Parts: sequence; structure tokens; C-alpha cells
Amino acid sequence: MHIIKLDTINSTNDFLKQYAIEKLPQNFTVVVAKNQTKGRGQMGETWQSEYGKNLTFSVLVRDLLIARPDVFILNKAVALAVLYTLEKFKISNLAIKWPNDILSENKKLVGILIENTFKTNENIQSIIGIGINVNQTVFVHLPQATSMAIIKAKTFDLDEVLNVFLNELSAVVNLIKFDQIQLIKEKYDKYLFHKDKLSVFEDKHNQRFMGIIRHVNDDGQIIIEKENEIFEAYGFKEVKTLLNFGRPF
Repeated sequence: MHIIKLDTINSTNDFLKQYAIEKLPQNFTVVVAKNQTKGRGQMGETWQSEYGKNLTFSVLVRDLLIARPDVFILNKAVALAVLYTLEKFKISNLAIKWPNDILSENKKLVGILIENTFKTNENIQSIIGIGINVNQTVFVHLPQATSMAIIKAKTFDLDEVLNVFLNELSAVVNLIKFDQIQLIKEKYDKYLFHKDKLSVFEDKHNQRFMGIIRHVNDDGQIIIEKENEIFEAYGFKEVKTLLNFGRPF
């Protein structure tokens, strides 16, 4: 993999998208920045990161996915690659908060943003943006944030964490290449936050209801079982989990 290291840019995803147009880089090119001035999360949310303390990077993936229904399998594979990386560093109590936040001890440790471009030949180019809280220990106005350093009470080598992740990403990408899709789905669902537990939810109309997370379908929608064995699918931002019967998470 070709790794490009930068100091301060607006967004590694934006940089890599433009770089892919201008330079036609090799597949799995990685762009890492010490600081992002306009780092983004899901649905336009900002990603806050202290200069030089965390891993903020993007990876170019092309010629892996073809059919449009297959797109979300890459999200699941990337989430698993992050989880396996964190496990290598003995980070415990990990979970995937749908769609792509990684939690430890119920606090946010990693954010993932994947942006797909559909080509005329039906191939898909994906820019995988990842932010891992590694050595930052103070998060202003972010009580639900944590880091590897907070969890383990030690600092980590950023390059080592990145290299472990890239190895894990290569492994899960091979699962896609060799059509081990069902295995990826099963592993992803296994790590889902609050899976198979009775929880309180709030929909986009601010209506609260009880339900149980069962799995995430091929379109990336979360499937929640309600009363009388009614199953409903929700897309991004259409539902949120509430903790303690009222506090959004």
C-alpha cells in the first residue's frame, strides 16, 4: 500500500477523492494527516481531533464492489477490520454502534465514513475515512468520547496502529474477494451494540418505542423487532437508541 503522510489538510477524504482524479493512484492508497480542519463524520457531522494525537486517514478502494446491493458489505468489513485492530491492542468491550461508530465501554472510540462513487461500468470507487482516538485524553464537550490511551493508561505508536489496521483491512477485503460475504455479515451482527436486548428508541418524528435490534440488512438498514413480532427497517438518522429511557446515545 502506498501511504501519503500530510500535516494539516481540510479532510483526508476530500484530498484523496481529488488525488484519485488527478493522479490515478494505485488501489489501497492511504492518506494520513496529523490534523484535519474539516474532518467529517456520518451525515455531515464534524470529527474533532487534537493535533498529532490520533489517527485520521483515508483509504482508496476500487474494483472490489460491482453490484449496487453489495455496497454496504464494505462498511461491515471495514468495521470488522477496526475491531480486530483494537483487539490486537487489548482494547476490551468493543461494539459497533450502527452504522459505523466503534465503541469501547459504551464510549465512542472510532468513527468511519465511507463515500462511494458509482462508475459507468458499474464498478464502485470507495473512499474509506477513519478517525481513531489514540492518544488524546481530553475531549471538550464530548462526554461520550474515549481513546486507546484513556482505556489502557498508556500512549501508542500511531504508525504501528495504522499498520496493524491495514493488515486487518487486507484480510477482510480478501473475504469479500473470495465471496465470504455471509461470514462478514455474521461477524458484524455479532458485535452490534445492544443486539438482542430490549431497548428504547426514538424515530425521526420524536416518537419513542420499545424494541430489539436484530441485525443490519444488505442495504445498511437496522432491523428492529417491535411488539407482536413486527420487524421494521430504519435508515441512517431515522432512529436513535436512548439510554436510561431518555438520554440519546
